[in-house]
Amino acid sequence: MKKLFFKIFIYSILILLALEVYIRVFHLTKDYPVRYVDEFGVEKWMPNQEGYSVTGNRRQNFSEYKINSFGYNSYREFSPSKDKVEIALVGDSFIEGFHQNYYNSIGSKIENKLNGVEVYEYGYAGYDLADQLHLISQYKEHFNLIDHVILGIKFENDLTRGEYHIVKERMALESPFNKALRQIKLLVYLNSIGILDTPKDLVKKLFSNNKEKAPKVSKLEEDKQQKALEVEYLENFKSLIKIYGFDKNRFVFLLDSEKTPELFLNYLNEYDYKYIDFSKTLKKSKRPTTLIYDMHWNNNGRTLIAELITNYVKQMKSIQK
Repeated sequence: MKKLFFKIFIYSILILLALEVYIRVFHLTKDYPVRYVDEFGVEKWMPNQEGYSVTGNRRQNFSEYKINSFGYNSYREFSPSKDKVEIALVGDSFIEGFHQNYYNSIGSKIENKLNGVEVYEYGYAGYDLADQLHLISQYKEHFNLIDHVILGIKFENDLTRGEYHIVKERMALESPFNKALRQIKLLVYLNSIGILDTPKDLVKKLFSNNKEKAPKVSKLEEDKQQKALEVEYLENFKSLIKIYGFDKNRFVFLLDSEKTPELFLNYLNEYDYKYIDFSKTLKKSKRPTTLIYDMHWNNNGRTLIAELITNYVKQMKSIQK
């Protein structure tokens, strides 16, 4: 019996090792770039990293990323000057573009349409408006040289705070324990395809306090809560603008008006904040604009976004003339 258990143990180890090698050789799971907080208190990726982003249990999406010396996924280095025309794209994972090869990003698509223009992509998963404005303020001299600054904004999750602070939950991912776990590619793969969801939920239930579920509220009460939340988010927006300022001549928001409350849109219009609305453009497309497994833009979606930004820059050029 001991011999049998010993063989089972040895064979199990060998199988696990074989699976680990298989996953690594065929890149079945993603590489994790290292994140850090720089000397200006800006959270971003550690400069000069390369790797592959993989999504889905059959490599449904496989793309290469390249972190430049400034700490962002980009096909180029950032070197703004008064002698060139530059566009900055600032935002979360939609701008970061890990779902697309770095050399086929939104920025590169815009450059292909605007000769002589350089596009810099300051995208980082999880960035909200506080992160974006903090980044711009800390690198003020750098951004002052850039002609057009496009800030991606989603009302429902980018205005939840009225001042900047480092997000500890994100930086906790860089703890020695989490970094060690990420080195086990088999574990990363199992987690990415959802096999570990049930065990994780079970552990959460075991260690969580048995709190009573919140009572159901009426539709009228839900509407009241939603309106109160919208007012709170608008106040957060005002707070951030007061802290960091906002150059209305160069800065413009990129947003989906169908997912943005009228309260916020009316405020933007009333106080002359410019924005590029991509809702109708993506909706009219005869081909899908998002990936199959999540709502990030696919290549078609990114092409359409690039065209909108290109048209906006052309329009601004004609107005300036």
